[in-house]
Amino acid sequence: MADYDFDLFTIGAGSGGVRASRIAGSHGAKVGIAEEFRYGGTCVIRGCVPKKMLVYASMFAEELSHAENTGWTIGQSTFDWARLRDFVNSDVDRLEGLYGNTLGNAGVESFSERAVITGPNSVKLASGKEITARYILVATGAEPIIPPFEGSEHCITSNEIFYLDEQPKRLLVMGGGYIAVEFAGIFNALGSKVTLVNRSETILRTYEQSIVERLPPIMEARGMDLKFGQQIAKVEKVAEGALLATLTSGEVIEVDQVLIATGRSPNTNGLGLETAGIELGAKGEIPVDASSKTSCDSIYAVGDVTDRVQLTPVAIREGHAVADSLFGGNPRVVDHSCIASAVFSQPSIAGVGLTEDEARAEYGEVNVYTSDFRPMKNIFSPRMERGFYKMITDAASDKVLGIHMIGPESAEIIQAAAVAIKAGLTKADFDATTAIHPTMAEELVLLK
Repeated sequence: MADYDFDLFTIGAGSGGVRASRIAGSHGAKVGIAEEFRYGGTCVIRGCVPKKMLVYASMFAEELSHAENTGWTIGQSTFDWARLRDFVNSDVDRLEGLYGNTLGNAGVESFSERAVITGPNSVKLASGKEITARYILVATGAEPIIPPFEGSEHCITSNEIFYLDEQPKRLLVMGGGYIAVEFAGIFNALGSKVTLVNRSETILRTYEQSIVERLPPIMEARGMDLKFGQQIAKVEKVAEGALLATLTSGEVIEVDQVLIATGRSPNTNGLGLETAGIELGAKGEIPVDASSKTSCDSIYAVGDVTDRVQLTPVAIREGHAVADSLFGGNPRVVDHSCIASAVFSQPSIAGVGLTEDEARAEYGEVNVYTSDFRPMKNIFSPRMERGFYKMITDAASDKVLGIHMIGPESAEIIQAAAVAIKAGLTKADFDATTAIHPTMAEELVLLK
């Protein structure tokens, strides 16, 4: 390894890149990392962490609306977007500093500039410095996609929404995935008039649809305007900074901001992968094998840039596995099956394992168990929102194949269920477990 400047050089200091670099350093490798934006990547800087903080803040509005039923008398309440925005971003700054400290403590040398690959074992920094490495890891993540339409330059993405000068009184969100649904819920709860436009009739397509179909009526009851089967055709600026959005149906909507949340594309443009003989996939992703190795033996890739599973914990596991395999004497791969996920909608949706359709396609005969209930927490609210849990099992073995839910705190509850499914437990194992009463989670051991 002495023939190279570094044993490992990582491009991208997001969750996957930082974990791989830190672990490789702990194994004694000489590691360098380059980041052209901010340390922490999408999740920490402009993704799941600040977004979840906005979710928590927005949920106060719902709690305040029926506080009197819980015995609390609340005086006049107002919301200050700038104060929330600045608090969230100050915590992001704190976390970014911790990421940098973590790298430094592991002996990783950091370069705050863009790096591109110039060959199987070399990279070039924006400053012109050329670096060699025995192994190169690409962990550059993904970036929001903005579909081509007239006036798209007037729109924002999830990258910019955390830094708005003012809260939009009227917000148009285009998309039907988790990012669109979550931000629609956040700003609706904070008092914005939200319109959600989606090209298909279905949102959250990868989730169990019998769960998802319960969310749109709740969103509408909470004041959101849903327009399915449509897209934005044109956006134009008008007087006083407002925007006119023309939909494909011909309807024109005046708003203050347009958020485009129609998916994310692997961030591979201009990385120089072709210099190492690496061809990109159809979506611009970097194809890798089970060990995260590309077609070039000295170059690996983890996280969203590979477009396998675009989730932060997955990138972290992939990066850790690469470091252990290359420098820790422990070759291993990441199991991408049975990964739990959640949508921080209001109420939240979560799931793990196979959907009912997937289970029937793979196993044939399955059994389905459900619970439709009104969470005790919701009794204080005038809204008649109900929770719904669903379990799918293999009819032959009784093994639990999937669990899906909508209701308060679903994301917190699903984690324990994910452990059970990963362990191969059966419905009988769930039934044999004594419930914690009164809780929402107890429905998991009372499903009929």
